[in-house]
This record gives sequence, structure tokens and C-alpha cells, in this order.
Amino acid sequence: MEIELKYKVRDKESIAAILADDYLAGMEEKGTREQILMKAAYFDTEDYILSKNDVAFRVRMEGARIIASLKWKDSGSNGLHIREEINVPVDDPGCFLRPDPAIFKESEVGKDVAELLNGKPLQSILEMTFLRSRFRVDTGEVICEVSLDDGDIVTDQGELHLSEMEIELFTGETDGLLEIGRVLAEKYGLVPEAESKYARGLRLIGQ
Repeated sequence: MEIELKYKVRDKESIAAILADDYLAGMEEKGTREQILMKAAYFDTEDYILSKNDVAFRVRMEGARIIASLKWKDSGSNGLHIREEINVPVDDPGCFLRPDPAIFKESEVGKDVAELLNGKPLQSILEMTFLRSRFRVDTGEVICEVSLDDGDIVTDQGELHLSEMEIELFTGETDGLLEIGRVLAEKYGLVPEAESKYARGLRLIGQ
């Protein structure tokens, strides 16, 4: 399960300010800070059978790594997103162009997805490229990863700029996550982001 807070960030200057924030610096785990270029492609059938069943099939290049993911059952409110997720490392770069659903065959959700697809071919329906700056924080009660993303969602029907902060809970209770989000939202005038990146991309293509 993935539990994270999402906030819209106004601009690059706001991203830089959050990355230099003293409140976060006091909790930061040393040696965890990094910048990484990410490129993601989302796949579905021609008739969007996966998105109609609230399933996202993503292949993402994270620097030199390739990760295939399934996400489903997204819930939550006021910027809090709670969803089921499975991630599988992939060695074949061709997966980014033509992923094989059998990647997930060892999981129950993978079997469910195979039944949904029923042999229908997958195609890329949208892509996104963004620079992620991230690091871990440890409050003593929760451990989270703070990520600042700046980039674009790209579809055949148009593009959408994305500038946002995600705070993902690794260990601890959700209340601790919400407190970090509250402090930063008040400090930087952040607005909760109700939609995932994928949902915004689907809206661009009319889905």
C-alpha cells in the first residue's frame, strides 16, 4: 500500500525554497538527498479497459533503473492518497515501449489484470518526464520521503505542466504525515492536489 500527500507547488522558486527549508533540514536523514530524472509511460488498451476499472499500468525509467508498476483503489481526501501498489524491477529496456502484462503474473492483481486484458494489446496512452528532488525525513515517529517534481505530462491531445510536492509515508502513523504536510502547506501556501499525475493525464485525453 502507498500512502502519500500531494500538494501543488506554484513555481521553481517555491520548489527551491522547500528544498532549503529549515524545518525539513532538522529532520532530514543525511545521505538520502538526490535528484533523478524520471520518464514514465502509462499503458492501456484501445478501449481503456484498465482505466475504466481504476487500474494504472506504468513503466518508469528512474535514472538507469526501470520499474513496472500497477496501482489501483486510489482513495483519500484533501491531498491524501491511499492506494494499492505493486512494483517490479525490469531488466529489458523494451518494456518501456511494449510491456508484457506477464511481468506481474506472480501476484493476484497481475492475474486480475490479465483477465481484464483478455489478450488485448497494450499501447502507450500518455507519458510524463520530470526532475525529482527527494530526501527522507525522520521525526522520531514517522519516516517519510519528501519529493519535489517539476516537469510535464505529454499526450497526443496536449501537454500539462506539473509542479508538485509529494510526501510518502514509509513507517509510522498517518497523523505524523499529515502534520508535516500541514506545516509546509501553511508556510508555503500549498494547495492540496486531489488528482494523481495519471488522473490529470487521463483528463487531458478525455478519459
